[in-house]
Amino acid sequence: MSTLTGAALLQAADEMTRVLHPHRERDWSVPAGTLTWSCWTTAAHVAHDLLAYAGQVTVSPTDSYLPYDLRVSPDASPAQTLTVVRASAGLLATAVDAAPAHARAWHFGPCDPAGFAAMGVAETLLHTHDITRGLGVPWQPPQRLSAAVLRRLFPDAPDGAAPEVLLWLTGRGDLPGRARRTSWRWEAALR
Repeated sequence: MSTLTGAALLQAADEMTRVLHPHRERDWSVPAGTLTWSCWTTAAHVAHDLLAYAGQVTVSPTDSYLPYDLRVSPDASPAQTLTVVRASAGLLATAVDAAPAHARAWHFGPCDPAGFAAMGVAETLLHTHDITRGLGVPWQPPQRLSAAVLRRLFPDAPDGAAPEVLLWLTGRGDLPGRARRTSWRWEAALR
């Protein structure tokens, strides 16, 4: 099983910023790929999830998510929203790296810190893909990070190039000889 750390989270957030920051002046009110959310809302969602995961890892609740929410100011520019994503990634990275490997927190079952790191990387990469599709920017998730996510969250992933497999598994792409997926779920909790 792959063990992802805070470094992978920071790499994913840095990649999101690298690819999207040059397009910060574009219209982020357009839908993010096939999502109903706008590009801006999708970026704010990434920040929300990363912060929520950080809280889970830090406090280790065993039966639910903590009852708090991140609200990115609706007046925040795309560049500011990307900064919030990076800040949230930093908080999750710190929480993951500080937590003992045996720690468990709730995510539809007991999940270890590496599982939360994998989910954070996946959320960041997948929603970066959604936003790039909405903005018409060609981009694919990085191979190494995609492969690590597949090993941790999709243990039964088919063979193929990791970015294409990750996009197919999450209903965002096609794989030759396989029907497009319309529903999916990753396996973050330890069984």
